Amino acid sequence: MSGLHIPAGSPDGSRTAHAENLLAPNPSPMTLDGTNTWIIGEQDTIVIDPGPDDERHLRRVADHLAGRRVSRILLTHGHHDHSGGAKRFAELVGAPVRALDPKHRLGDEGLGDGDVVRAGDVEVRVYGTPGHSFDSLCFWLPQDEAMLTGDTVLGRGTTVIAHDGDLADYLRSLDRLRTMAEELGVAALLPGHGPVLADPIGVLDGYLAHRRQRLDQIRAALRQGAKTPRQIVEIVYSDVDTSLWPAAEMSVRAQLDYLERL
Repeated sequence: MSGLHIPAGSPDGSRTAHAENLLAPNPSPMTLDGTNTWIIGEQDTIVIDPGPDDERHLRRVADHLAGRRVSRILLTHGHHDHSGGAKRFAELVGAPVRALDPKHRLGDEGLGDGDVVRAGDVEVRVYGTPGHSFDSLCFWLPQDEAMLTGDTVLGRGTTVIAHDGDLADYLRSLDRLRTMAEELGVAALLPGHGPVLADPIGVLDGYLAHRRQRLDQIRAALRQGAKTPRQIVEIVYSDVDTSLWPAAEMSVRAQLDYLERL
């Protein structure tokens, strides 16, 4: 992979040889610095995750691409912070939107595991990675040995299992990404939030270990007498800022569902 440029303090402007990030101005405890909008290719481009319905950001991306063609807009998944601006951005650049979930598509083509999307000499290979949400996808950019991970892997912290996700699916997706990282020689993960990660295998091993640890902690909390997801959060996530407890409770519910099915 050609040199990876990561500006200090912000993912904005992070790039590989064929991918560049423009950061949406929607920072929060859940979105970290904001949503990463990835531009793939040179003259003929693919835009991944236009971000929320924020006119300033969408116009910034469109202006950045002035003189270049956007052939397609791809969504890693349908959560609003990634897809909310897709329709408006499609109007600005005149490109279709491809997504796994039909309700987020604009145009005749869907998007799913095994698809290959090309822009000029660059190609993006699609991998189904459900778990964070039912429709989560990751995109392999072989020219840069880089995997775009959406919310499946974040640049900091760990991923919440959302209300439309499933922990069993997520663990399988992490296992799949871990295998691909080794087999494909993935050199970097380009997340949907946070900075680029230059140690994919280490990051994925850490994610898998973290999930196992959390499940053990939830089992222990249940043995201590915790009855509700909130009570489990108060025990297991006591070291986490309380502003994140609603998200932690969502993950706990997913973990309890997983444990009940074992």
